[in-house]
Amino acid sequence: MEIFEAMARDGHEQVIFCSNKAAGLKAIIGIHDTSLGPALGGCRMWPYATEEEAVVDVLRLSKGMTYKSAAAGCNYGGGKMVVWGDPKKDKSEALFRALGRFVEGLDGRFYTGTDVGTASSDFIWSSYETDKVSALPEEFGGSGDSSITTAFGVWKGMKACVKEVFGTESLKGLRIAVQGVGKVGFHLVGHLVDEGAAVTVSDINRDYVDRITSKYQVKVVEPDAIYDVDCDIFSPCALGAVINDDTIKRLKCKIIAGAANNQLKEHRHGHDLQSRGILYAPDYVINAGGMIQVVDELQGFNKERAFKKTAAIQDLLTRIFAISKRDGIPTMQAANVMVEERIESISKVSRVFLRG
Repeated sequence: MEIFEAMARDGHEQVIFCSNKAAGLKAIIGIHDTSLGPALGGCRMWPYATEEEAVVDVLRLSKGMTYKSAAAGCNYGGGKMVVWGDPKKDKSEALFRALGRFVEGLDGRFYTGTDVGTASSDFIWSSYETDKVSALPEEFGGSGDSSITTAFGVWKGMKACVKEVFGTESLKGLRIAVQGVGKVGFHLVGHLVDEGAAVTVSDINRDYVDRITSKYQVKVVEPDAIYDVDCDIFSPCALGAVINDDTIKRLKCKIIAGAANNQLKEHRHGHDLQSRGILYAPDYVINAGGMIQVVDELQGFNKERAFKKTAAIQDLLTRIFAISKRDGIPTMQAANVMVEERIESISKVSRVFLRG
């Protein structure tokens, strides 16, 4: 792929390739936009098929973090780190310490923490080399598992969606299909079941399925069959690009609201959903709870404050839906307009010279 062309197309500032043969580390850091502050984004570990696949992932995820931060009112830019490796067998102290040294070398330009394939405990090793990691376990001075906050935000966001579509905030009796019951999906299902929703789940990881069925009464379908479930809400909580030409025509829902990043494979798929009468909760808005927690931790963590800020996702989505209806544009476009206006206005403020 033409990396510089890809960076220019989406406005990325920097891509850093990190390698440490002795530690087995192959990683890429993507920094998208730092108009609002230093880049912040989790570290994903995944067995990518090719280098190009890893680069594409870090570029799209880092851009998503810029929008997520801006939408949530955080004063951070967007970044992401991907580690090319199998999280089931390639993790080691040496790998995460080497990772930490690369992050430290950016001198505060980039902060990271857990994401798909990594856990807060992994970054204990990284913290020996840098203080630019967050969402550490509470016993190590961190704020703990950010997936709990993310799931809480998705649950609150769903209430905004059902209010818009059904005229009520209650999820009781609604049929909800959850794709992916890993870290966030597991906690989200807990909220849904407790409220009386009828939940169907799927996951490619059988261990995750066994864990969720041992705790909650849910229906299980095969991973590919989740798109065909007749439901009120489809909730993608796994990987991105699951809303695409193949899946949209199979969906039998009125709402899409989930924790996965970059759910729309292409921008035009937001228009496709609108034309089919499916309300889409922009992913980077509804799943911002984890980022809100991480930012709060960097400022001195207060759990009550973090959850209060995360609960505001419900009102934020309500405003986005109003803009969408007013202007006749897809909800993702409405969210993008709101974000881009904030970034532009703050970047103009930052042009004022301050004497060093």
